[in-house]
Amino acid sequence: MTRKRPDGGRTGARRPATRVKTARGRAPSSTRWLARQLNDPYVAEAQQRGYRSRAAFKLIQLDERFRLFRRGQRVIDLGAAPGGWTQVAVERAGRGGVVALDLLAMDPVPGAAILCLDFLDDSAPARLTEALGGPADLVLSDMAAPTTGHAATDHLRIMALAEVAFDFAQTVLAPGGAFVCKLFQGGAEAHLLNTIKQRFEKVRHAKPPASRSESAETYLVATGFRAPPDGG
Repeated sequence: MTRKRPDGGRTGARRPATRVKTARGRAPSSTRWLARQLNDPYVAEAQQRGYRSRAAFKLIQLDERFRLFRRGQRVIDLGAAPGGWTQVAVERAGRGGVVALDLLAMDPVPGAAILCLDFLDDSAPARLTEALGGPADLVLSDMAAPTTGHAATDHLRIMALAEVAFDFAQTVLAPGGAFVCKLFQGGAEAHLLNTIKQRFEKVRHAKPPASRSESAETYLVATGFRAPPDGG
């Protein structure tokens, strides 16, 4: 029996699942996480292809569905660490046009400019725009606040990040540009979604196959940015 590879190709016969013994001092939750990592085909494929995280395949799959990238684009990647999305952006848009930002330090990605900075810092938008050197064609946001386990609180936190990411995107995007943003299940709240729909030709929600089924994450994909007539 064969199975599809994360990039749509085929791998060989299905490998037997790897069992992880509960080690002394390791919590059961840690054991479950380790077992999931060892048996996750996206983790194995990411390692084989040199991607820093399995999350790279989420962006690859979103691009295959929505045709987000083209050569020569200017791209901003928010919440970039450890750099899987940045790697994909450089591969698909080309070197020199990608700027990545994260609060956490990350190793350099050849062909991308890296800013270690809190996106909520007042200086962040100006520094991103300066590093990009012109209007953006695509703004990506995989930002997520640390989860608390309380669904309502976690939803509010990620919605706040989505709102500031959108506010920034509409100041830097070129006409026709696109915006991709992580949300939790339930999608964007009505007022934010309505505002985004006014600024983009198409707005859709998507959960790529690489997003784990038990995860509450989903992605908002907005394409065809309409710049306001007054530029404001």
